[in-house]
Amino acid sequence: MSAKEVLDLLEKKGLKLAIAESLTGGMLCSELVSVPGASKTVLGSVVAYQTELKSSALGVNRSLLKVQGAVDPEVAAQMAEGIRSRFSLQLLLSTDQVLGVSTTGVAGPLEQDGKPVGTVFIAVSGARGVQVWEEHFDGDRAAIRAKTVAAALTHIREYFSK
Repeated sequence: MSAKEVLDLLEKKGLKLAIAESLTGGMLCSELVSVPGASKTVLGSVVAYQTELKSSALGVNRSLLKVQGAVDPEVAAQMAEGIRSRFSLQLLLSTDQVLGVSTTGVAGPLEQDGKPVGTVFIAVSGARGVQVWEEHFDGDRAAIRAKTVAAALTHIREYFSK
């Protein structure tokens, strides 16, 4: 699914998008805002690359991060929920009006938190609850990050088809 298709889908549903990124380092938001008119839908993004920022900026449970590390499905879920609730509050929107999406994983070259390179978790949080996808991508760092962006766009659509 293309960035334009995702934005069109969210606009039809009357939703705004809040993004929390780790391994993609802003690439997902960049892909979305490359589409003319993206500002109608995209609220913004937080790149929480360092593990501690996942807690302080996004509200991910510190104990979870300490025990599981940053590459974990529950961390992805809490990142998506955290960005959704924080942006909703800051912009005085109902959380039902905002969709949160997050990316966390290992782009390499070394494993992280006991997870092999290519392990990625993508979460989407909205009025229907939170859904997390686990991915395992091959390739170098750039390929893993690009595949994560493409998968996140696809998973946003899939979130509405469940």
